[in-house]
Amino acid sequence: MGDALLSQSLLTRLKQKDPQSRIDILAPGWALPIFRRMPEVNETLESPFAHGQLALGKRWRVARSLRANRYDRAYVLPNSFKSALVPLFAGIFERIGFVGEVRQWLLTDARRLDERALPLMVERFAWLADAADTALKRPVPRPQLRVTEAERAQLRRRFGLAEGGRVACFCPGAEFGPAKRWPAPYFGELAQRLGAEGFAVWLVGSAKERDIGDVISGSYAAAVNLCGRTTLDDAVVLLSCADLVVSNDSGLMHVAAALDRPMIALYGSSSPSFTPPLSGRAQVVKHAVPCSPCFQRVCPLKHFDCMIKLAPSRVLDEIHRHFPT
Repeated sequence: MGDALLSQSLLTRLKQKDPQSRIDILAPGWALPIFRRMPEVNETLESPFAHGQLALGKRWRVARSLRANRYDRAYVLPNSFKSALVPLFAGIFERIGFVGEVRQWLLTDARRLDERALPLMVERFAWLADAADTALKRPVPRPQLRVTEAERAQLRRRFGLAEGGRVACFCPGAEFGPAKRWPAPYFGELAQRLGAEGFAVWLVGSAKERDIGDVISGSYAAAVNLCGRTTLDDAVVLLSCADLVVSNDSGLMHVAAALDRPMIALYGSSSPSFTPPLSGRAQVVKHAVPCSPCFQRVCPLKHFDCMIKLAPSRVLDEIHRHFPT
C-alpha cells in the first residue's frame, strides 16, 4: 500500500510535463481504491495475477486486451521479471523501470538505482518521469488523496459514529511483521489518556489486526474497533475524519500522510530515512537503540527495546508538544 501511494510522485510529475496525458494503472485489486482517489489517474485496471504467479498464458491475454488502448509508454514499478512481461506482450513501445531480476532486455529504458543519490522511495519513483541522464528535481510532489465531505458523513452514519468532537484514529497493525508494531497495551493506555481529554478513539486496520484492536478496546471500552470491518476505501475515508492519527510504520501511515492529517508515526525496526510519512503535519517518534533499524520482521535480539522502551507517556508528550489544543 505504501508503494502504491508513493508512486503518485511519478504520476504527478508526468501530468506536470503533459497535462493532457492519459494515465491508466494496472495493479492488484486491493490497491485500486488508493489509485482511484488520485486525481492524476484516468482508469484503473485490475491485475489478476497472484503474488509470485508466472501465468504466461494469462499475462499474454491481459496484454492483448491492452493493445486496443495504444499506450505510448509503460512505467514498470515492481522490480520483478514477471511485472515487465505484460507491457512487452502489449507492444508498448517505451518500457521504463529499474534493473532487477535479469529483466533488462524486457525494458527499453532499464535504469540502475543509485541509492545514495535517491535515498527515498518516493524520489526513486519520481525520477522515472525524467530522462535517465538528468538529476532528480526536488522537492518531489507529495501524495494527495481526495475524499469528499459527503463520503465522510455517509461513512459515519453507516458505522454509527457520532458527529462532532475530536477523533483520534489508531493504526495498530503493520503487515511486514511484529517488529514494526508498538505494543497493543501501549495503544490501550494511550487511548485511555486521549479519551480522558475528550477524544473519540477509532481503531483502523484489516481483519489481521482485529485481535490487536480487541486488546486495545479491552483497555479502553469506549474505543471503537473497526479493524476488519472496513474495506480499504472505508479506511481512507475514516482516516480523513481524524483530528489525530497514531500509527505504526505501515501502509495506513502513508494514507494518513496523503490525507495530511496530524499524525504521530511510530518507528521501531524500520527507518524514516527510507519511507517517511510525506506530510508536514506528521511527526516521527522513535526510541533510539544501537540495533535499530534492523529491518527485521521479528526482533532478532528478542528484547524489542526499540518499541518496548517507547513509553505511552512519551508519545502523549509528543502529541501535546506538536498538536497542542
